[in-house]
Amino acid sequence: MTGPAGGSAGAPWTPHHKEGRLAPVQEKEHDRPASLDHPRAPRRPRGIPYFEKYAWLFMRFSGVALVFLALGHLFIGLIWDGGVYRIDFNYVAQRWASPFWQIWDMALLWLAMVHGANGMRTIIGDYARKNITKFYLNSLLLLATGFTLVLGTYVLVTFDANIS
Repeated sequence: MTGPAGGSAGAPWTPHHKEGRLAPVQEKEHDRPASLDHPRAPRRPRGIPYFEKYAWLFMRFSGVALVFLALGHLFIGLIWDGGVYRIDFNYVAQRWASPFWQIWDMALLWLAMVHGANGMRTIIGDYARKNITKFYLNSLLLLATGFTLVLGTYVLVTFDANIS
């Protein structure tokens, strides 16, 4: 007489011997929580679909724009028309009187801060050993980045050349 897997009648039946398989088979076990039934089962994705892809694309394309903005900023400030010797309050006032330069400097500020904060976030993720340390360092980074962006944007938007 043979058992369910073709073995002898006296051998205990286990799910590993089902259908003649010798390797363990992942099946439902009733002695562990339902959430652990199938650890390799596909999970329903959470959050924004394809967020990582779009974030990666944003960082690449905005990085090209950031290089252009930064090199243009350096060229105009250091080389063009006398270099750094002409930079004073009046130069900044004349430059920020034009919406073009305000948008240029605002884009430079925002892209540089976003790229720098993202770089620091990845470094924190690589080197912080504990999750609580990562949480506090990332929170501090977010706070500092937000403060710098708010303050820089406020200065660019509310700049008044007619101070007394």
